[in-house]
Amino acid sequence: MTPPTTGPGLPLELALPKGRMQDGVLALLAEAGLPVRVGGRDYRPRLHVPGIEAKLLKPQNIVEMLHAGTRHVGFAGWDWVVEKGFEDAIEDLCDTRLDPVRIVAAAPADLLVDGRLPADRPLVVASEYERLARRWIETEGLEATFVRSYGATEVFPPEDADVIVDNTATGDTLRANGLVIVAELMRSSTRLIASRRARAVPALRRRIDDLLMLVRSVLDARGRVMLELNCTAADLPRIVEVLPCMRTPTVSTLHAGAGHAVKAAVPREALAELIPALKATGATDLVVTPIVQLVP
Repeated sequence: MTPPTTGPGLPLELALPKGRMQDGVLALLAEAGLPVRVGGRDYRPRLHVPGIEAKLLKPQNIVEMLHAGTRHVGFAGWDWVVEKGFEDAIEDLCDTRLDPVRIVAAAPADLLVDGRLPADRPLVVASEYERLARRWIETEGLEATFVRSYGATEVFPPEDADVIVDNTATGDTLRANGLVIVAELMRSSTRLIASRRARAVPALRRRIDDLLMLVRSVLDARGRVMLELNCTAADLPRIVEVLPCMRTPTVSTLHAGAGHAVKAAVPREALAELIPALKATGATDLVVTPIVQLVP
């Protein structure tokens, strides 16, 4: 396959993930003003923004296509970038914090000795993550044979493998299969990633950066809310001192000089402590509203 020639007139080739990541990524893009129309078995969804061509791929294939140069930017787990050894060719632009997982080694509880893998016999390690598993085996100094799995890795022990290396979000599937985590290899989540080759082309870099800005605006907004309140002129200095603003709050004068209206985008997680503190400082008429996008 010959990678497309990158250039100013070429569409931005966007790779979208199939499977468990898809819904979260599509919701993120919709909030960013980039709704994606996906229908039935259509693997080439449409965006209303001109100059972007999207394709649905498995996350592993997204990483491979970015490396090959047939896609410019996409969403996939960073674990697959590391697994493929493509860190030098693919840039991690943004952690969406969607679908967080741990890549772990796990084994049946009755295999373990004092919570550790036995060191007196060879082991069989099964995984879809061959590079990560082999690196872990070498780092731990294990005598082990690697077996490649193709999904449902948790069912391999005890008959077909002693240990597995797999991703887990909650650990429920591992526990349901009688497996105990013995090591954590890395953590991962859905990332916005880009081909470094595409980023080296100025026209493509600008468009990738525009996409990055829109995605970040939603992620930043998800962590903040707009807080509005009224206060007297005397209480204003103390109110402003309490508010954890991005820069400075917006302050305007109320009708007939009856005080001030104050507005600021504040961390959502701070509300439980912030609202009582503001009320005690003299704030009145507090209103909290969600933010869809936030561009500093």
